[in-house]
Amino acid sequence: MTPQDGSEACSILHVDMDAFYASVMLRDRPELRDEPVVIGGGHRGVILAANYPARRFGVRSGMSGRDALRLCPQAVRLSPDYRLFERVSSSVMETFRRVTPLVEAYSLDEAFLDVSGAGRRLGTPLQVAEWLRAQVFDEQQITCSVGVAGTVSVAKLASRRAKPDGVLVVTPERVVEYLHPLDVGELFGVGEKTRAKLLRIGLVTVGDVARIPLPTLQQMLGRASGAHLHQLAWGTDRSSLTPRRSDDDPERSMGAEETFSRDTADPAVISRELLRLSARVTSRMRAAGMTGRTVAIRIRYSDFTTLTRSHTLADPTDVTSLVHAEAFRLFEVLVAQAGQRRIRLVGVRVEGLRPRAGSERQLALGERERGWAEADRAVDLAGRRFGRGVVKPAALLSGDRP
Repeated sequence: MTPQDGSEACSILHVDMDAFYASVMLRDRPELRDEPVVIGGGHRGVILAANYPARRFGVRSGMSGRDALRLCPQAVRLSPDYRLFERVSSSVMETFRRVTPLVEAYSLDEAFLDVSGAGRRLGTPLQVAEWLRAQVFDEQQITCSVGVAGTVSVAKLASRRAKPDGVLVVTPERVVEYLHPLDVGELFGVGEKTRAKLLRIGLVTVGDVARIPLPTLQQMLGRASGAHLHQLAWGTDRSSLTPRRSDDDPERSMGAEETFSRDTADPAVISRELLRLSARVTSRMRAAGMTGRTVAIRIRYSDFTTLTRSHTLADPTDVTSLVHAEAFRLFEVLVAQAGQRRIRLVGVRVEGLRPRAGSERQLALGERERGWAEADRAVDLAGRRFGRGVVKPAALLSGDRP
């Protein structure tokens, strides 16, 4: 039985990466981690992000590069790598979806999760939050903060207070004592204009707003805005999520990663895990109606050195066996180049995604018309009907999971 820790009634998590853009850019620049660093902010540009040492000088995202350097002349400026940001974000979101399908991405670097169905596997919401933080750090070498609460807005506030690299649980019985002393501007969704308007009418704290009768608040702010603000002030806003990604555009890539419970150099173990990850990725691709041409792998060794390799296929595919074959070939190339070493983490990603319609490959002369693609779709159908994992490649039936 999972021990009680007080978070059982808090099924909503808000996970927010700490200084995401700066942290990603600094992963391969350890010599700069204690130095003030800004991302972006070139000639007449604005700051995309600043790490925590730079923030101590007052540097903030959205600030002009000129103002940032005036506040912190010694800051190191790095140009942003947007493709890298998207790849890391996609990997982090996939980690979230390993916990729950109820992931509502809010931006590239933050998301809400409903973990009410994850208790049997991972424990209480607080334990889930700690597991996520450990996984994100282990797989991506960046930190995140997590707010745990019963509603979206309280979870968002809690993650902000947990920063950097922490967890804060706000249980339902603590919501009022936690919220009401706060400045009204801290409420999720209350911008500068709304805050200024509330201050003009004498509403300074969240408690001030909560004590105003709802009809009066609606008369002041409008029916919908007044009702919403009243819910925020009492922490009674929505507790259900709508699964969505960080934007409305189709994903450019899909991937999955796994950290071994024990570092390994066994090619058979690594091949099985690459197959497991390939199956997970291609299943998602088929569900989304996408195919892709570029297969990439990510390998992290026991000393945390991380290498990637990729190759573009002649034709787009969503077939598990083809993706796995290419992923393992890339692994063998990496072994030939870097030697056989103990591995901590492996990842598979398919890039250059496009809608399946119109992207079917041409059959080679004498090739069978039906085969692995149809087998994959049969597995998908069985999974939808009887549960994910009920049918799997025979290679995954032997050997323990890493």
